[in-house]
Amino acid sequence: MLPLQNIIQELEHLAPLRLQESYDNSGLITGDLSMKINSALICLDSTEAVIDEAIRRGCNLVIAHHPIVFSGLKKITGSTYIERVIIKAIRNNIAIYAIHTNLDNVAQGVNAKICEQLGLQNTRILAPMGSQLKKLVTFAPTSDSATVKNAIFQAGAGHIGNYSECSFSVSGEGSFKGNEASDPHIGKKGERHLEKEERIEVIFPSWKESAILAALVGAHPYEEVAYDIYSLTNLHPQLGAGMVGELADSIKTEAYLDLIKQRMNAK
Repeated sequence: MLPLQNIIQELEHLAPLRLQESYDNSGLITGDLSMKINSALICLDSTEAVIDEAIRRGCNLVIAHHPIVFSGLKKITGSTYIERVIIKAIRNNIAIYAIHTNLDNVAQGVNAKICEQLGLQNTRILAPMGSQLKKLVTFAPTSDSATVKNAIFQAGAGHIGNYSECSFSVSGEGSFKGNEASDPHIGKKGERHLEKEERIEVIFPSWKESAILAALVGAHPYEEVAYDIYSLTNLHPQLGAGMVGELADSIKTEAYLDLIKQRMNAK
């Protein structure tokens, strides 16, 4: 059995919650992060029938695409199917987790699978999201710049489209003077020190900021690490709503509609 928190960490590594739309309510709906999960049901909607099936099968986690609760509940009396689902899930110690528009908005999510089912090639996001990228600027001694770069790359910085480990560096000279309480890596306390340094710039997804800063501080030789973080309005080509692509060969509209029905098991 796994703690629910570990399972959620994996789901949110794939589709971070901050990528959900403003109207959405993805995330943990019922349950305790510390509870141990023995098995899970995966569904489109966490209906009463799904909760009944979870009880019958002994599953204590339901992972749904659509959240059963979109807005706040003012009463939980069982008068609606939403209230009945919540009551039944809590009574039977079943966690409900929704992974909705955040899974729609990642390049490897729901729309990518639909494109695969329909045989689309050369796919791209239809409406890329903006304001999801940040830029880190830091300064490291020239002799340590490679180590610092490797650490922040490993933490998730420096990805642009199909490229990884992207950065920009320029050489310069930094200065600092430590006080009596300092323990400088180079130079002497109480004396101004000049050091050949590299200015390192990388972009990163905003939700990885904590991990990247931890990697930076862990790899940097200085007692005090100088860095700047900038929010960017750039569109992110691998995040956003919808996907478009191309067919390998042309096909008549009605024939393609028949293909959609077949591939998607639709009426």
